Amino acid sequence: MLQQLYIKNYALIDVLDMEFHSGFSVITGETGAGKSIILGAIGLLLGQRADSKTVKAGADRCIIEAHFDLSHYEMEDFFRQNDIDFDPTDTIIRRELTAQGKSRAFINDTPVALTMLKELGDRLMDVHSQHQNLLLSKHDFQLSVLDIIAQSEKQLTAYQQAFATYQQTLRQLQQLREDIEQNSRNTDFLQFQYNELSDARLVDGEQEELEQRSDTMTHSEDIKAALYDAGEALQGDDRGIVSQLKKATAALQSIVNVLPGADELAQRTDSCYIELKDVAAEVGSRLENIDFDPAEMDTVNNRLDRIYSLQKKYHAESIAQLLAMQEELRQKLSAIENSDEALAELTVEVDKQKAGCQRLADDLTAIRRKAAKAIEKQMLQRLVPLGMPHVRFETQMEQAELTRSGQDRVAFLFSANTSTPLQPVAQVASGGEIARVMLALKAMISGAVKLPTIIFDEIDTGVSGKIAEQMAQIMAEMGAGGRQVISITHLPQIAALGTTHYRVYKEETPQGTTSHMVLLSPEERVTEIAQMLSGSNITDAAIANARQLLKIEN
Repeated sequence: MLQQLYIKNYALIDVLDMEFHSGFSVITGETGAGKSIILGAIGLLLGQRADSKTVKAGADRCIIEAHFDLSHYEMEDFFRQNDIDFDPTDTIIRRELTAQGKSRAFINDTPVALTMLKELGDRLMDVHSQHQNLLLSKHDFQLSVLDIIAQSEKQLTAYQQAFATYQQTLRQLQQLREDIEQNSRNTDFLQFQYNELSDARLVDGEQEELEQRSDTMTHSEDIKAALYDAGEALQGDDRGIVSQLKKATAALQSIVNVLPGADELAQRTDSCYIELKDVAAEVGSRLENIDFDPAEMDTVNNRLDRIYSLQKKYHAESIAQLLAMQEELRQKLSAIENSDEALAELTVEVDKQKAGCQRLADDLTAIRRKAAKAIEKQMLQRLVPLGMPHVRFETQMEQAELTRSGQDRVAFLFSANTSTPLQPVAQVASGGEIARVMLALKAMISGAVKLPTIIFDEIDTGVSGKIAEQMAQIMAEMGAGGRQVISITHLPQIAALGTTHYRVYKEETPQGTTSHMVLLSPEERVTEIAQMLSGSNITDAAIANARQLLKIEN
């Protein structure tokens, strides 16, 4: 329930800080006084897109903040799932908009995305404006009304989950058919590519080894010369390093008994001698094995040419990539070979899932048909007192293809009298009749949905007198039991039945035009309703009539 609304620097409003109450409240005021401005501000709180032009001229930002009491509406799950602090008695929603067009939204001082604000707003308020009457022409709105009354959320969720799985499997089947068709056209080409790669008998790491062998043979003369020079330096005649180290070791060993530490030095030179002797032997061995073989060179280069050619052809950078392509081609060919079997299996699965969806859809249809009868009965009960003694209202249900919402196509059929055939309500009902139909629907829905606040913006369009009073009675009944119903109205019959009465007015100041909103006292209500009855020149008769409407004794 909306407890408090604070607006600052929005359109014609400097500051508005207003408390609201449960039950049935009314808001009145002359056309253009600012009632639509207040609704626009509430719309921003409910997640509507913002326009920087709505920031009051000369201000750098506007702020709209509302406090709600949610202690009777079981909304804690929303806050827990979105990691937002929850205070059931004071939930705060705030929207800020700068003159530069930047917008921020907060729930209990936690910054949130606009989508989250809208999600919460849809659960806090239902703002019914005249354009909402257009919903009566939309089949999905009529179906949603039917589901609300049927309380079919559990069955609808089960169906939608099954339908989503069915749609995903159906897409897989369609993709498989496309792949089979595409691959079938390319079977010969795919087989040729696979054979070419398979015949090459590629081995991962082979390319690097071949490239190394090619480099070695290409530079064989340089390698032999370098190895020869190294061998000579290590072990050539008596001046080689190995021979000199042997002599050094013997010299040091000869003075071990007379020079402390000579033994350690001798061991170290001996270690060097052993290591370099081994190096010299390996250099000699490699020198003997280095030889240029033209036939082997041709074999290596031919193999490399084939690898390079395949890499260029298949846009690969390594043998590993070529092998991956070969495996991919093998899988495609295998899939083509087994495509009939895979297609048959997936077709069976699709049919099975569709049958499951059909069963759930049938269950949903049965629940909806039962609810449709209840809607027809309730709508007649509500519309007859609203000046339609011969009204007929019927919920037409036709079966269609399975969709996300089921298999039912719903239309509300309406006739205001016995001589006119039933037709879709949006096509035959007048403006006043549509307003009454929507009010009856909202009243019916409010009994099935725990919605804290409902705002009606001039739902009394096209009605007057006794019918307006009956509409007010319905809104008052909706406001009973802790629910909050607010009606913006131009009709005194509706304004008089509100338990709380607010007036919106404009004021001309040196700084410009500003809009204000005040809570009226009982006597101020008499004056306001009398003015609604007689205009700016309030007569004694209008005062008396206003008191009679308010049930105030003179």
